[in-house]
Amino acid sequence: MNKAKRIEIFSRFREANPNPETELNYSSPFELLIAVILSAQATDVGVNKATDKLYPVANTPETILALGVDGLKNYIKTIGLFNSKAENVIKTCRILIEKHNSIVPDNREDLEALPGVGRKTANVVLNTAFGHIAMAVDTHIFRVSNRTGIAPGKNVVEVENRLMRLVPKEFLQDAHHWLILHGRYTCVARKPRCGACIIEDLCEFKQKSDYQ
Repeated sequence: MNKAKRIEIFSRFREANPNPETELNYSSPFELLIAVILSAQATDVGVNKATDKLYPVANTPETILALGVDGLKNYIKTIGLFNSKAENVIKTCRILIEKHNSIVPDNREDLEALPGVGRKTANVVLNTAFGHIAMAVDTHIFRVSNRTGIAPGKNVVEVENRLMRLVPKEFLQDAHHWLILHGRYTCVARKPRCGACIIEDLCEFKQKSDYQ
């Protein structure tokens, strides 16, 4: 795929959605961090249902730590892997209090040192909470990048590096959100909605005609 095509693709994404945002509900970097930890192998809708009940009761490292693992589980038991996630969130709250004055760090090294926080979670927090240019490659972005030809790669790190290099600079800040939303609602896994796609004529997916 050439540069002109990528510019046109992201221009259309921006025109259709000038200010894309995460679909996770949050009102602080800490709330976002916890929501993203909980969202691993879970839907944003499912996470929001849990945090909409949790955050009015506890939305700081101190108040969530005070709930304890079992208390936290009561709020997140509808989310997949809730047992291990509860353990990780409590440990993360303790580290934030002890090492970071209860403030979410705005650098990758400290974020990735938190239990339950991997590269993808760190990238989401850096980009969405702190405005850093970062690309959190999830299954949606991996699929869209490969299927369309925007930035093909064999694994998520390869795709992340290619996107950071190939997405035109003016679009890098919001590219992660546009690609996730495109994968979630249009370029879906089993039967992509090619006939309703705003970049169909630019996409290099070979089997488009099968999905009109």
